[in-house]
Amino acid sequence: MRYLLLVFSVFVFTMENSTAQSRPRELGIHFGILPTGSLNAITDVTGVKVGHFTKIEGESIRTGVTAVLPHEGNIFQEKVPAAIFVGNGFGKLAGVTQVKELGSLESPIILTNTLSVAAGIEGVVKHTLAQSGNEQVQSVNAIVGETNDGFLNDIRGMHISAEEVIRAIQNASEGKVQEGNVGAGTGTVCFGWKGGIGTSSRKLPESLGGYTVGVLVQTNFGGNLQIAGIPVGQKLGKYPFKDALEKSDGSCMIVVATDAPVLERNLERMAQRAMMGLAKTGGIASNGSGDYVIAFSTNPNLRIPHSNPSQQLIKGEFLANDDMTSLFLAVIEATEEAIINSLFAAETMLGKEGRKVEALPKEKVLEMLKMSSSNRLD
Repeated sequence: MRYLLLVFSVFVFTMENSTAQSRPRELGIHFGILPTGSLNAITDVTGVKVGHFTKIEGESIRTGVTAVLPHEGNIFQEKVPAAIFVGNGFGKLAGVTQVKELGSLESPIILTNTLSVAAGIEGVVKHTLAQSGNEQVQSVNAIVGETNDGFLNDIRGMHISAEEVIRAIQNASEGKVQEGNVGAGTGTVCFGWKGGIGTSSRKLPESLGGYTVGVLVQTNFGGNLQIAGIPVGQKLGKYPFKDALEKSDGSCMIVVATDAPVLERNLERMAQRAMMGLAKTGGIASNGSGDYVIAFSTNPNLRIPHSNPSQQLIKGEFLANDDMTSLFLAVIEATEEAIINSLFAAETMLGKEGRKVEALPKEKVLEMLKMSSSNRLD
């Protein structure tokens, strides 16, 4: 009898430990119909790099920086096609007007907290000016987005410096992307639970071009959490307006990368679909939510040189409108999964003024999904 109890205890410990460390897909939760890339991350798009700087100090500093680099070269000298879509504009996204006007991106993308956007700009500018080949540069359009981590973080202290932004850029690498309480997701809250950084990808079949779409999110928003169509938030007692004092405000930054040959007009259409992925998780883009999508193509044939001879035509091949549907689906699926990945990776955190934000109770969620699946089969 003691032996059986010991075996059962070991099994329970192993299952709980595995759940704590596993992504949703590894636990049997699937999103959509398209296959993922090998890493199921934005870095499945060739050349894309991600770097974090995480700052956890004392009882009240819970913040950081996340940098996304479209390619490993000099981005200012080799710009990439890009577009930005504003799902709800209650936020601060530096550099948006130039991207909308010119349809190109010339800097790393920086995500941080609301009151550190200025530090993000300074860090990007310093990084760009210091690069070889940029000795004569006198204008840099830094792309810096944010969410407000002030519930857990002493945001008024403005604890992020330009040098720490540069460190995030220098930390950027290909390969596996750390998720959860890291970088710009260190102090965020999502659907009432601990939010953070999340990422996912989709790989189209060769019959549809074989292209890859990757998404990275910084989750800090509210709504009625849904996973695989199940109203998890409502079942767990956390959803908007259940109490007059609760709010669903917050923000979500979404970065979409693809190697498909897509120019800015269709990149904006892809960016629009990311909001559909957010909606599938129960996000509502509330009045006080800053929901922005930045989309870019890494396709080497579409690079935009900083210096182009006068009157020389720029040649390039790009996808027709009729071939965009599969990419739209890839964005929706990858965005939904990236958001849920951020919740599964995030851990309970104590922060400013002794405040505590619990991690999503994953075991309860898995049990809900299991029961729901059984009922559907019945």
